[in-house]
Amino acid sequence: MTSARAETHVETDGQRVRVSHPDRVVFPEPGLTKLDLVEYYLAVADGALRGAGGRPMVLKRFVKGITQEPFFQKRVPSGLPPFVDTAILRYASGRSAEEAVIRTAAGLVWAVNLGCLDLNPHPVRAEDLEHPDELRIDLDPMPGVDWTQIVDTAFTAREVLDEHGLVGWPKTSGSRGLHILVRIAPRWGFPEVRRAAEAIAREVENRAPGLATARWWKEERGEAVFVDFNQNAKDRTVASAYSVRPLPDARVSAPLTWDEVRERRPEEFTVTTMPERYAAVGDPHRDIDSAVGALDSLLAFADELGPGEKPPRARDGSGRRVSTMPLIELARTRTRPEAEAALETWSARHPDAAALLHPADVLVDGMRGSSSLWYRVRVNLQHVPAAARPPQEELIADFDPWAGREWR
Repeated sequence: MTSARAETHVETDGQRVRVSHPDRVVFPEPGLTKLDLVEYYLAVADGALRGAGGRPMVLKRFVKGITQEPFFQKRVPSGLPPFVDTAILRYASGRSAEEAVIRTAAGLVWAVNLGCLDLNPHPVRAEDLEHPDELRIDLDPMPGVDWTQIVDTAFTAREVLDEHGLVGWPKTSGSRGLHILVRIAPRWGFPEVRRAAEAIAREVENRAPGLATARWWKEERGEAVFVDFNQNAKDRTVASAYSVRPLPDARVSAPLTWDEVRERRPEEFTVTTMPERYAAVGDPHRDIDSAVGALDSLLAFADELGPGEKPPRARDGSGRRVSTMPLIELARTRTRPEAEAALETWSARHPDAAALLHPADVLVDGMRGSSSLWYRVRVNLQHVPAAARPPQEELIADFDPWAGREWR
C-alpha cells in the first residue's frame, strides 16, 4: 500500500503552488481527494474566476472535512503568497477585515489547499468596495417545494428583470435552489442595490402568490420559494459559479442557459461531471460582463411600491419583533446532526402534534456565530389545533455560540 503524501506541488500560471495532504479524502462517497478538487478547479478556472476573481471573499474552511462544520475566516492568513491580493473591507459595526482577493488559477489552488470548497466573494470588485457591480437574486425553496416551483419563480423573476432593462444569468446554487446574477454599473451603494432587489422580490410575489414569497420571516413563508433579497446586504456573500458544495455527491454551482433551466437538475452537476461539460460547451456565463445594466428603473419602481410590510413589535418598549405565528423554540446546537436529534426528541415527546406539522413548519436555521455556524430549532404550530399545541418548554439543548468570547 502506498503511503499518503505529506504534500505535492501544482504548476499553474507560472507559479509552483504547494498542496498539503493531497491524498486526503474529502468526499468519501465518490472518493474525491483534495488533489481531485484542485484539478477540478483548474479544469474550470476561467469560469470560476469570472464569478469570484477580483472580488474580496470570505474563506469558508472545511479543515475537518464535509461532515464537520466549517469556520469562516474574513482576515487573510499569514504567509500570503505573492499571487493573492487583499482588500480591506469596512463594516457598519466599525470593524474592518483584510480579505483575500484571488485573480488567477494559482489563487484557486491556494484557496482549496486551505480547505475551501466553495468560493464566497462579495458583490464588489477590489477596486471599488462601496459600489456593487452585481445584484444577486437567491431563490431559496422552503421544505416541501419541488424543482418546478423554483423554475417557475425563476422565469417570473426574469420577466421582472426584462421589464427593467436588466439581464439575469441563472445558475444552480449547488444545493436545492437557484441564483440569478445581474451585472450592474457600480454607481449605487449597498442600500440602493438591496432596495432594488427587494422590489424584484416583492413583484415576483405579487405575480406568483403562493408560488414565491418575499416574506422576511421564515415562519410566514409557507411552502413557497423565498426570493432572498437580503443577499445584497453589505456583509453577505454567496457561493459563486462553479463552487463545490459540501454535499455527499460533491455537487457544484452550475451556470446555465435559460433554455436549460427547465430541463436540467442540480444533482447532474458534480466535481466529476462538470469538467466534461465545461470542455464541451464552455461557460454559459462567458458574456456576463458585457451585459451591464442600470438600476434607475428598478429604484423608481421601488419608490412606487413604497416601504415593505414591517412586523409588529413588543409593547414592553424593547423593540423586539413579535411573530404572528405560534412558534416554539426547541434547541440551540453546535451542529446540524445535534439539531436534528433535538427535533426527534421533541417529536417523540409530542407525537400527535408532530404528525400535524407540514414540512415548512419545521425551522432548522443555520445561524452565523463569531466564526462558524450554529443551529436554532423551532416549530411553527399553525397547523396544530390551539388546544393541542405543546407549550414552550426548557430547551432540549442550549448551546451558546458566544461562550468564552471577550467583547471590546
